[in-house]
Amino acid sequence: MERAFNAGLALAIGFLGAPLWLLLAAGVKLSDGGPVFFSQVRCGLRGRRFRLYKFRTLPVSAAASGDTAWRVEARRPFLGWLRRTGLDETPQLWNVLRGEMNLVGPRPERPHFVDRFRRSVPGYSRRMEIRPGITGWAQVHGLRGDTSIERRVGYDLEYLARRSLALDARILGRTFVGLLQSAVAGRQESAESPCPSTHL
Repeated sequence: MERAFNAGLALAIGFLGAPLWLLLAAGVKLSDGGPVFFSQVRCGLRGRRFRLYKFRTLPVSAAASGDTAWRVEARRPFLGWLRRTGLDETPQLWNVLRGEMNLVGPRPERPHFVDRFRRSVPGYSRRMEIRPGITGWAQVHGLRGDTSIERRVGYDLEYLARRSLALDARILGRTFVGLLQSAVAGRQESAESPCPSTHL
């Protein structure tokens, strides 16, 4: 049931949002002429490695250090806006269709940081007992980017204990509302401030 829910909804979102994804891809390409997509190895279910896809929001030169750098500066207004809204994550619908991710779950991390956090953060390994997600219980509580790993793990473990399709639907609804709010706020901020440092 979970697999059908995730695959079916990912297909529907991908199909209905196709015009928007094309506009976002064009915006990335026109921003600096670099590649539209960014891919990176992440650790998923039971630590299995897979290649995660995103719209690129970072300088092309950042790709070489992206596996071990915690934050990299976004230098183009549109790319910074894309990162703030979370729309850069939408190509991960492909990862959902491939069975590597769910729509909802703990965020997958890079192997370099997984090794570090397993040693230093209690309970970190337990969050990999389920497939990672595009969004999650920690994310809808504001824990995105450069935020406390310990607090994220706490929310991830709470989600693991409470997970259900009803909770997933609630998280997806809150994610959609947050995306709309971020899109409006991000557009206003882009005219007033430089692009932020971003967590890969």
